[in-house]
Amino acid sequence: MGFDPRDWPSGPRGTRPITGNLDALLEENAALKQEVLRLRRLLDRYERLEREPRATAKPLWVSRDQLAEWAHQLTQQAGWSQLRAGDDTSGLQGLIAQLNRSSFLPQLSLEQRLDRLAPGLGHDLQEAVHRLTGKQRLAVLAAFALYGVSAREWLADEPRRVVAELRQQCQRLEQRSRARRPGSRTRSDRTTSDASSGPPPGAEPRRVEAYRQLGLAWGASRDAIKQAHRRLVKQHHPDMGGEAEAFRRINDAYQLLMA
Repeated sequence: MGFDPRDWPSGPRGTRPITGNLDALLEENAALKQEVLRLRRLLDRYERLEREPRATAKPLWVSRDQLAEWAHQLTQQAGWSQLRAGDDTSGLQGLIAQLNRSSFLPQLSLEQRLDRLAPGLGHDLQEAVHRLTGKQRLAVLAAFALYGVSAREWLADEPRRVVAELRQQCQRLEQRSRARRPGSRTRSDRTTSDASSGPPPGAEPRRVEAYRQLGLAWGASRDAIKQAHRRLVKQHHPDMGGEAEAFRRINDAYQLLMA
């Protein structure tokens, strides 16, 4: 079609309305294009998140499969059959309660204390441990109460040492429980036992306090001192949420007894 001059608006300013409308339409079109591009980018982002949920999910500290494997390894170790589930004052259950009471945050539960040390660890452990039953569940929980965050490495790499340590800790708990039980020993038995396990007359107070800091009886072997130091250092290290003062006292006690 040709251009009809009659379609052109009359007057010297006749071109202005048409030019103004075109400019407005072009600006509006550019703004719409920018908005469409922004919405497409958002849509692409959400689609990627839906396609790859695992890439953005928070990794678990411990999984059910891990706990099942650790529990199985514990049951294969020498001394496992001697461990008992117990109650609030004995066995593995009593040990968990005693370790929580003696921790640097005794007002918190095991789950809360582990979450303080490593956010999410206590929650993940409680969610996964329900798959286990009876003594296996208590043994895994006792290991975390004993070693804190480091329990993952201990359970994976040293299950034999974990069982041995749990047995030793449970035996100490039983001994303390029997000592507090009325009528459990005669007066002569208590005198003999106290003389053999307590410090001798005139013992250096610093050494007495050092054994107490490490939770050991007087005259404990060097191996027992090393094991106690290793366990307590991991439990009270400032990087794991422990107190610097308690960490220093443990190291000082160890150096004094090993000198």
